[in-house]
Amino acid sequence: MGILERNNVRVIGDHGPVIVYAHGFGCNQTMWHRVTPAFERTHRQVLFDYVGSGQSDISAFDPARYSELAGYAEDVLEICDELGFTDGIRFVGHSVSSSIGLLASIERPELFNKLLLLGPSPCFLNDPPEYMGGFERADLEGLLSLMERNFIGWATYLAPAVTGESPDSPVTKELTTSFCSTEPSTIKVFAEATFFADIRAVLSKVTRPSLILQHRNDALAPVSVGQYLNNQLSGSTLTILEVAGHSAHMTHPSLVIEAMREFFG
Repeated sequence: MGILERNNVRVIGDHGPVIVYAHGFGCNQTMWHRVTPAFERTHRQVLFDYVGSGQSDISAFDPARYSELAGYAEDVLEICDELGFTDGIRFVGHSVSSSIGLLASIERPELFNKLLLLGPSPCFLNDPPEYMGGFERADLEGLLSLMERNFIGWATYLAPAVTGESPDSPVTKELTTSFCSTEPSTIKVFAEATFFADIRAVLSKVTRPSLILQHRNDALAPVSVGQYLNNQLSGSTLTILEVAGHSAHMTHPSLVIEAMREFFG
């Protein structure tokens, strides 16, 4: 199976600057459906599922490769190469895909024009006194333990925290369904790669301009994390979205669309 089939790649439009959307942990490309219509006439938009997520080819999942964020960054680079892109990409990454996009830009800076980072966190773990990612290791290990013991219960617990909305809201239900439809064996590997990653040491190597969109009340990535990232990334801008949750592209898409238009020009 080719790379485009492996990652269930979908391209919207055939002209204009390229936008590549990268989904967060436990999600898939459909989470961008509230944003993409705004750019159908002006951009060529690329959506995909990481191997192990969404409608990707599960048989291509390699636990060794995807136990590190670098493996997911390779997905991004291979998709871009397969589509023939050589430069000018506007990358939009949600949550852990912000880190994945930064890693990809370090590997191939000439490929990217700008990076929009929605709800980023270079490290979810606290490392006092210099850095507070928001979680103690025991907290995250407990979350992963719950995933193994009660997968449905884990999804039902985590989804409202990610959306910042009630368990009965349409967006929360959509995210819960995404969590529950992911193969448990692959999502556990992605979870460990996500929550125990630490890319702080390589942030100084990022050369492409970035826009950091941080949510005001975010249970997964507090504002202080966005401020830290803004201080570490050369050529970055920090914008605080006055919303709750971790998924403004789903709950407040107009704010993300506005930020993209202003940043990408």
